[in-house]
Amino acid sequence: MSSIIQLLPDHVANQIAAGEVVQRPASVVKELIENAVDARSTEIKLIVKDAGKTLIQVIDNGQGMSVTDARLCFERHATSKIRIAEDLFALNTKGFRGEALASIAAIAHVELKTRQEQDELGTHLVIEGSKFTSQDVAVLSKGTSFSVKNLFFNIPARRNFLKSDTVEFRHVVDEFERVALAHPNISFMLYHNGSEMFNLPASNSRQRIVNIFGGRTNEKLVPINESTEIVGLQGFVTKPEFAKKSRGEQFFFVNNRFIKSAYLHHAVMAAYEGLLKDGSQPGYFIYLDVPPNTIDINIHPTKTEIKFDDEHAMYAIMRSSIKHSLGQFNVSPVLDFDRDANLDTPYSYESKAAAVPLIEVDRNYNPFAVEDKPERVEPSYSGGSFSSGGSFSSGGGSFSSPSSFRKTQSQASWESLYTGISTSNEEIAEINFESEEVTGSLFDEAEVEQTVYKTYQLHKKYIVSPIKSGLLILDQKRAHQRILYEQFLRNITVQHAASQQLLFPLVLHYNKTELELIKEMQDALQNTGFVFAEFNTDHIVVSGLPVNVAESEVSILLEELINDLQQEVPDSSFSQSDSIAKSMARSLAVKTGTLLNEKEQENMVNSLFACKEPDVSPFNKPTFITMSVEDLDKRFAI
Repeated sequence: MSSIIQLLPDHVANQIAAGEVVQRPASVVKELIENAVDARSTEIKLIVKDAGKTLIQVIDNGQGMSVTDARLCFERHATSKIRIAEDLFALNTKGFRGEALASIAAIAHVELKTRQEQDELGTHLVIEGSKFTSQDVAVLSKGTSFSVKNLFFNIPARRNFLKSDTVEFRHVVDEFERVALAHPNISFMLYHNGSEMFNLPASNSRQRIVNIFGGRTNEKLVPINESTEIVGLQGFVTKPEFAKKSRGEQFFFVNNRFIKSAYLHHAVMAAYEGLLKDGSQPGYFIYLDVPPNTIDINIHPTKTEIKFDDEHAMYAIMRSSIKHSLGQFNVSPVLDFDRDANLDTPYSYESKAAAVPLIEVDRNYNPFAVEDKPERVEPSYSGGSFSSGGSFSSGGGSFSSPSSFRKTQSQASWESLYTGISTSNEEIAEINFESEEVTGSLFDEAEVEQTVYKTYQLHKKYIVSPIKSGLLILDQKRAHQRILYEQFLRNITVQHAASQQLLFPLVLHYNKTELELIKEMQDALQNTGFVFAEFNTDHIVVSGLPVNVAESEVSILLEELINDLQQEVPDSSFSQSDSIAKSMARSLAVKTGTLLNEKEQENMVNSLFACKEPDVSPFNKPTFITMSVEDLDKRFAI
């Protein structure tokens, strides 16, 4: 019987390995940029077309490769990072397995140009599907240039599983940002479809964060700096008031390598205990420096998970250092032992009660009473005489003074207002009001009782309403999501939505990637009622909102919309509109725990059953259930 086990050919083995290493264009970007960093480059340029499906090119000014190294780097398990097994526990470089370039060359068209500084000429290699098609000598600048074209050209099934260009480019930007944040001393540039997305000069960590995430990020950051025998910790966390609903700006770096750690994330959240709203996530950029022999990097294919020798100590150090920084910069309340003693309350006043100010009112005061002012005595005048009573006598006639005339006239005019009005209690008691009696009804009382149903809210979550066959129980959150979803989708499709203009336009700040996403969805958002007055490099100006969107909800709404669209944005316009309508409906729907009055409950029920598909929410969850009288009778049956 012949043998059934045999060795795989190299190109087949490389394609199998490519399935683990290269999952999407962002995987190629990660491997190539990390190789450029390991080559001691000071300037790295990334050029991408069609989110990496057509072209991924990384150009660096590193040390370059010789002719032999240029050929050998595409072999499996060929690496310059390790020599013996013990080197795995003393890694200071990015890559070390030696599978990346061989896997990439197996599923794409690869072009390599490289030259070392001491060489006059460089090497130009072209590989297609693991096969070397050409090798030439060329005049090149110092460094290396990798061009990866037509990714997955020989695996069409894998290419069909790629997402839209927006989603794939989001992953490319994520990998670019992670490496750029880990190495602020290196200059990075990113170009997509001929336009510049990022131009990051060499700087420090804080300036690199600001350059990537926008100028407003600087005021959000709280620095962290802690040095122990176990770990050196530095970086930044954001202030609690700038926490977001999504977990976007959260980065851990261990020895300049980006990692993901739910355990360390829990330590950060524990430091923010009592400072965040429910569901909010703080941003952080934390750099850990640990001895290489105390961690194990090679536990995950993408090397984004690390095993620490003493995780409990790492947890405690991170939690206490972040809590200390938040208190040191007056973000959270702390015990202040350096207070000014002069501002303390004296002991003699501690037991005294505060004096309540009293207001005295003169209840006998009458603003219309005539005050008796002393009359002024005028000096006598020869030829005529001024009397002390205010009359002037000359000859046989006398005239009253103007002041006495004015006083009499004012008193008479006030009294004339109350002429004919009696204030006696007897006459007031005799006033009768005509009573309104209902003499008839359009419907019989029995008929009214049968047609009028009342709704009730149960635990601020469900709306209960009686129906002819029994009982209707409605989930208020899901029902409102269905109502808003169909409303927004109808507005986007018809392109005729009402908008409320703002007296003072809103200025919202975003990074470049988020601004590009909003620009792509601008038409659909305008059809829902948004009005965008300006689009700048780091912010937008909103001058109009949909009718049912409050001004305070705009930033939260757009933040959640951007987060949803970054995860999945289909290519077709209808699918894009559908995603926007779903995201806005989820953000604006009434939340569980909201108290609704009777009219709001009735309006919710009526609006739901006016929808085209009232049975399910936009996310295919049931919106209501019914219980018949027979079901209730069975429950009470013994």
